[in-house]
Amino acid sequence: MAHETDQCLKNYKYYFKSDILANKVAFISGGGSGICFRITEIYMRHGCDTVIASRNFNRVKEAAERLEKATGRRCLPVRMDVRKPQEIQDAVDQALSHYNRIDILINGAAGNFLCPASRLSYNAFRTVIEIDTLGTFNLSKAVYEKYFSKHGGNIINISATLHYNGDVLQVHVGAAKAAIDAMTKHLAREWGRDGVRVNCIAPGPIADTEGMRRLGGDKEELARHVKEDIPLGRMGSRIDIGDSAVYLGSEVSSYITGTVLIVDGGTCMVSRRNIFEAERMMRKLASKL
Repeated sequence: MAHETDQCLKNYKYYFKSDILANKVAFISGGGSGICFRITEIYMRHGCDTVIASRNFNRVKEAAERLEKATGRRCLPVRMDVRKPQEIQDAVDQALSHYNRIDILINGAAGNFLCPASRLSYNAFRTVIEIDTLGTFNLSKAVYEKYFSKHGGNIINISATLHYNGDVLQVHVGAAKAAIDAMTKHLAREWGRDGVRVNCIAPGPIADTEGMRRLGGDKEELARHVKEDIPLGRMGSRIDIGDSAVYLGSEVSSYITGTVLIVDGGTCMVSRRNIFEAERMMRKLASKL
């Protein structure tokens, strides 16, 4: 059974033309759940056919069925571990065999959990780097070599804002995402001459995500966080991220590359949790471990 937040939208308001991504194909890692599920759905609602990839094939298969039913577009589920180059090669070949093209690549596969740096194992840190950072490079390289190098294309990496100010319990994720931000600029420089744009979306606090369910605290704490730490005075939604991905995936942004688009309501401009709150959060987490 899919999590409630991985169900398709009952209503969606279009800010862009509904066919702005018509006749395009997007390959989306992590598209079976979370933020990337919503990105996939919104892409399909704008006329895009998709490929969604995950280590858990049953998850993406079920997600693809829901997405096709809700949008009327095609969604190909494939099994792929972004840490395994051969599986990536096979998945990209499968996508190209099915659609004959890939126009947009969204690197959204990620590993995340909360843990104090002092209790973080060597293996746990390495695993997050392998999924987030190496996974982004592995899939980008495969799609570039197999299609983008000759036909051009558009890469959108999903990052975060954790590393801007240094968040607690997230050193592994912050390090991985900081590397993705740098990679975005390097690949944009190297592949621009081949007609490949490379950009990044950095979501801030997004309400309907697993991370916020774990980190947000109770309703009173969350309300205080929204009031004190978010200049726009509200939490973001996965639709906010999906619409941002439509912007970067369309020709509206055709002269934009090497950019990190921060979608956080201004949160990263505000000094994040003070040391006392950080200690409280770590004690709270330690009691659950």
